[in-house]
Amino acid sequence: MTGKAHLLSSALLICTFLLGGCVPSDDGKKVRTPRTDVIKKTSAEQEKARLLKKLDRKFEDPEAHFQLGQLYQADGLWKEAEYHYNTVLSFDPVYWSAQAAMVKLRRDSGDTAKAKLSAEIYMNQVVASAERSLRLGLAFQKQNLGDYALACYRQALHLAPNSAKIHKQIGFYYLSRNDKVRAKGYLVRSFQLDPLQPEVAAELGRMGVEIGIPRKTKTRTEKLDKILKQSDKKTKP
Repeated sequence: MTGKAHLLSSALLICTFLLGGCVPSDDGKKVRTPRTDVIKKTSAEQEKARLLKKLDRKFEDPEAHFQLGQLYQADGLWKEAEYHYNTVLSFDPVYWSAQAAMVKLRRDSGDTAKAKLSAEIYMNQVVASAERSLRLGLAFQKQNLGDYALACYRQALHLAPNSAKIHKQIGFYYLSRNDKVRAKGYLVRSFQLDPLQPEVAAELGRMGVEIGIPRKTKTRTEKLDKILKQSDKKTKP
C-alpha cells in the first residue's frame, strides 16, 4: 500500500506541474510553473505547422507566407522570415504588409541602413499616388514604424490636401506620440473639411477646442476615405 500511495502522490505532482499549478520547492514553498510561456510557444509552433501544411497544398499563397514570416520574425529567425517576405513580394510586388514587415525585420536585426534604404525604395514606388502612399503608411503603422508611416501620410496629404481622413490620421498619429499641439492642428483641419466625424469632435472637445458646424467642403477624396475605413483589414489592394 505504501508503494501505491507513493506512486499516486508522484502522479498527482506531475499532473499539477503539467497543468501549470503551484508545486512545492525544496524548502516547502510553492512555486508557480511557467506554463503560460509553454502554451504560447506551443500555439506558435502549431500555427507554423498549419501554415506550412497550407503552403504544401498551395505554395502561391502570399498571405500564408506573410503570416509565417511574422512568426519567424517574432522568434528572431531573420533569414527564414526574410525568405517568406521575399516570396510574398515575388507573387505580389505591392503587398504593403510584406514591404513594411521587411523594413521592420531589417531594423530589428540591426541593419538600420538597409532598413532605411528599403523604406525609401518602397515610398518612392508610391510617390505619385495618394492612395498607395496611404496604404503603405497604414502598413508601416501596423508594424510600429511610426516615422515611416508619418512620411507616407505626409506624402499622401501632399497629393490630396483636402482629405479630411488623412488629416485625421496624422492628427491621431501625433496624439499617440503625446504631441497635442501638432495633433490639434490636423484634427481641427480635418473637422473643418468634414464636420461629420464624432471621434474627431470628441477629441477636440477634450482638448478644449470650441467647435461649430462649418459647411462641409466638397473634397472628392471618397476613395482615400474608404481605405482608412478598411485600415483594420489586410493592407493590400
